[in-house]
Amino acid sequence: MKKTGVIILLIGLFTTLLTVFTHIMREEIGEFMKPEIAKDFEYTVNWRLYTGIGMIVIGGIVFVLGMNKKDEKEILKK
Repeated sequence: MKKTGVIILLIGLFTTLLTVFTHIMREEIGEFMKPEIAKDFEYTVNWRLYTGIGMIVIGGIVFVLGMNKKDEKEILKK
């Protein structure tokens, strides 16, 4: 459960820092004799800043709820 919380937290951090993701894909349109005819298509993915912040909060909650009594005792001993 703690690992899941950390993974969600890291994904939330990543989405907070990078709110726009652009991907360029080259697609072959046709072939006429030797040269290939290709066109680049640009795909953009946008998400809001609060999406990443919400994922960070959810990841933190999952991480804290994933701790059991044994983990708490080990933390207090240190």
